Amino acid sequence: MHDLLILGAGPAGLTAGIYGARGGLDTVIVERKSFGGQAAITPEVENYPGVQHTDGFSLTFTMEQQARSFGVDFVYDEVESVSLDGEVKSVTTKNNGVIEAKSVIIACGAEAKKLGVEGETSLIGKGISYCATCDGRFFKGRPVAVVGGGNTAVEDALYLSAFASEVYLIHRRDQLRASAVLADKVKNSSVNILWDSVVESLEGDPLEKINVKNVKTGETKALDVACVFVAVGQTPASAMFIDKVAHENGYILADENMATSVAGVFVAGDIRKTPLRQIVTACADGAIAAESAIKYLT
Repeated sequence: MHDLLILGAGPAGLTAGIYGARGGLDTVIVERKSFGGQAAITPEVENYPGVQHTDGFSLTFTMEQQARSFGVDFVYDEVESVSLDGEVKSVTTKNNGVIEAKSVIIACGAEAKKLGVEGETSLIGKGISYCATCDGRFFKGRPVAVVGGGNTAVEDALYLSAFASEVYLIHRRDQLRASAVLADKVKNSSVNILWDSVVESLEGDPLEKINVKNVKTGETKALDVACVFVAVGQTPASAMFIDKVAHENGYILADENMATSVAGVFVAGDIRKTPLRQIVTACADGAIAAESAIKYLT
């Protein structure tokens, strides 16, 4: 029986582990893959306060080591089911059986949806990015493209237009899904909108060019770009919790204390409904969630 069970070893879960263990809780983190989450595969990080330049693996490795130094236990295993009702919470893992705890922090994260174009994965960090806020500044004075038509895509395009030499917004439909205010703003900006279009192929390593196809005419044209920012949505890793806690479009709802709709269950990081998904905000969520768990238990 543990005091605190954390699901996920990304920045949110690792920070929660550090704060929980330092607060005197017997803490265990369960992670199905490896520590760091999406942050661990980020090749360059320049916006984490106090760390001028690093890579995601190094940053999250330090977090993992710090958590271990405070006595956090790690179980690398796949969770098959969860039980969050009552005073005792539990998860059933594939290889380690049932793990019980008095409180739980859900920090399983979310995964960016992919373009599905050949070579996409190998170009991550070399011309493919899923976070304009994280990586946009690396392409100052260079041409870039954004794929998507929702609020995030439009906001990314407008953000990038402040310092990129040229910004293309590639959308598969003939009208944006973004709010009217944002749609009007981008239409009246320097952003070049390519309607009814999709990215068909990528060229170069690192990326040098993309081939864009008009889905109505079948016409294909090449664009010289240094990076494609993919903003076609995210998928929160919340399927296991949908019928157990309140959520909106799969993102778990929480109050300012990271408390969910279930007593003793908290949430942190990209899996919760939040206006910004960054390493620093995930860490802040984790710290708050752990402090809330401590108060709940005492």
